[in-house]
Amino acid sequence: MKRSVLSGWLVGVLLVSSAAMAQDEGVSYGRGQGWSVLSGQTMGQGGTAFVGQVGWPGVSLGLLHGATSRFDVGGKLTFNYGYEGIVTSVVPGLKLQAWLRLMLLESSRVNLGLTFAPGPFFYFYETFTSVGLSLPVAVTVGIPVGSALMLNVGLDIPFYVIFGTGGGAVVPILLGGGLEYFINSNLAVNFNVRMGPSVGSSSNFGGRGRARFTLEALLGIAYRF
Repeated sequence: MKRSVLSGWLVGVLLVSSAAMAQDEGVSYGRGQGWSVLSGQTMGQGGTAFVGQVGWPGVSLGLLHGATSRFDVGGKLTFNYGYEGIVTSVVPGLKLQAWLRLMLLESSRVNLGLTFAPGPFFYFYETFTSVGLSLPVAVTVGIPVGSALMLNVGLDIPFYVIFGTGGGAVVPILLGGGLEYFINSNLAVNFNVRMGPSVGSSSNFGGRGRARFTLEALLGIAYRF
């Protein structure tokens, strides 16, 4: 009796699962344009985009390629004039980063993604050069609004380590949002803002406290080809 009940339960689960999979396959994710560079949605397999952004703390150029339907690989080069976004630290700098994005979840109403962009940086003071390693991680929720607009909210932790005297680990904790407006299926303009404290030892900030206000506010363009 128990074996019959268990067999019937398993058959029922399989039938429900099959129906759910068939329903999911029938769902059309028509909101948005099927790609994004700021939200949790990725480029899609084979898709490639050139991305440029300008604002505070600098200017960046990047290339992003959809290695699979859920995973993007690429790189970006950034010319900064604000030291890792700290608003009181105006210093010219250079960053070279890998750019990895993984889509964790997608539905017709929301998507969720993880971004990791490791790479070295150099900031050029008058008497010395500050060298460090950036290991930023971000979690982003995307909300498609029709076919032309993608909103996002996210938590960024652009962790970095400064080498040498007075160096050490710094942990920024930044919250914010942004949007992408698709002019057509291959071209989008975007705006993203994140803000919050950067927390480190007092030596990281020249002996002036353990936290500094940090801001990232960038206007950009993305072209998919």
